[in-house]
Amino acid sequence: MTPPLNSDPLAALRGYHLPAAVSWWPPAPGWWALAVLLVLTTGVTAWLLLRRKHRHAALRAALTELDTLSDGCTDLDPDEFARRLSRLLRRYALTRFPRREVAGLTGDEWLRFLDTHGGDQAFTRGQGRLLREAPYRPAGDANALCELPALVRAWILRNTGAAT
Repeated sequence: MTPPLNSDPLAALRGYHLPAAVSWWPPAPGWWALAVLLVLTTGVTAWLLLRRKHRHAALRAALTELDTLSDGCTDLDPDEFARRLSRLLRRYALTRFPRREVAGLTGDEWLRFLDTHGGDQAFTRGQGRLLREAPYRPAGDANALCELPALVRAWILRNTGAAT
């Protein structure tokens, strides 16, 4: 059967139709990769910020204790004052350097370590020797010890981020 000659040949076609909407789930692989990257970046950033906060907490605590010690430098026995300064330096050094490098040091080895890490010979050849010699100095020599906190503060500030 042949169609009539007057009829429209396109009349039998359907009208325009749109494809089905694209689903938002599951996401494409690129979105998964972006999500993983975002989680990793957030985790690393949080870890770095916490680490930095911990390091600065040790610095603040050391400087606060040093200020307290400095205020009472003439009130304390020179031997006790030097011992407290040395303990403060050691505790702070343990937060910055590996334990095996710091924990067993005493006497001249301890002073050399302090010089090596920012002391510029002030501990082995300068005023820092008072940390080791204070117990053997005359009692009237307490004022010489009152200058030590400035040296200790300079060492602490030089080592705010020395070890990772």
